[in-house]
Amino acid sequence: MTSLADVVESVLASRNIDLEQVKQTKAGSRVVVRITVDGDGAEGHGLSLDEVAEASQQISRALDDTGVMGERPYVLEVGTRGVDRPLAKPAHWRRNTGRLVTIERSDAEPLTARIESASDESVRLEGGLTLPYADIKRAIVQVEMNREDPGIEE
Repeated sequence: MTSLADVVESVLASRNIDLEQVKQTKAGSRVVVRITVDGDGAEGHGLSLDEVAEASQQISRALDDTGVMGERPYVLEVGTRGVDRPLAKPAHWRRNTGRLVTIERSDAEPLTARIESASDESVRLEGGLTLPYADIKRAIVQVEMNREDPGIEE
């Protein structure tokens, strides 16, 4: 028998989107299926709203076509990780290049800096500091409301 995660994974793999989490919660007579996705997207810095919407439509069709949800009514919610989730994989760091991040380190004071680049082993911050991921306990992207985008000309 095919599982819910298998169905979702096959749809997302065909779109080059990463599955972060599948969670089912009972809500009255329905089941809420929450799917968290991530990916590089067309611009290389995360998925666009359109990409998530298209994936959501394909997942919905696949769930209906495969019958993996059975006869139970369900509500499907598909979204991205969001900026409040910790950076946990090298791909998360890479997708947030250029963004401000607060880092809790294993052996030093926390710091806030902009991500310059990321490899499979470490992150390089503006100012030249390179931190191996093993030295990072937790990192969260900081929301900047009025930052000017250097790529936009007025």
